[in-house]
Amino acid sequence: MKRDTGFSLLEVLITIVILAVGLLGLAGLTAASMRNSHGAYNRSQAVWLAYDIADRMRANRVNAQAGSYNIALTSTAPGGASISQTDLQQWVGAVSTLPGPGQGSVNYNAGTRQVTITVQWNETRAAGGATEAADATRQFVVQTQL
Repeated sequence: MKRDTGFSLLEVLITIVILAVGLLGLAGLTAASMRNSHGAYNRSQAVWLAYDIADRMRANRVNAQAGSYNIALTSTAPGGASISQTDLQQWVGAVSTLPGPGQGSVNYNAGTRQVTITVQWNETRAAGGATEAADATRQFVVQTQL
């Protein structure tokens, strides 16, 4: 009676196919993880930038309450050398490093003494497909009182 020993070619091919499918799944998970990690990084930068300008406004409260920090979403940084203009120049420069490039707005409402800060960027590169690419604009809005 003869005993069979070792692997047949068919068993080896099936093992290779199963291993290849597993590796493709692992590569897909890694790509999704990197995409989500990049999106989370952008969101954390937007939060940091919004609180940065709020802190700058609190440090220069008199000018902030006079509306010196108001800037529209599509505006460029103001020229000048005053503290508020320098703060806005630095802030707009930092916001523009977000993908898209990023944009920011600050609006102080003297009646309620409330400031609304908006940071906007585009995550088209991080979008998962063509349907998401059309709606890849992200915004972080914070309202605080001076």
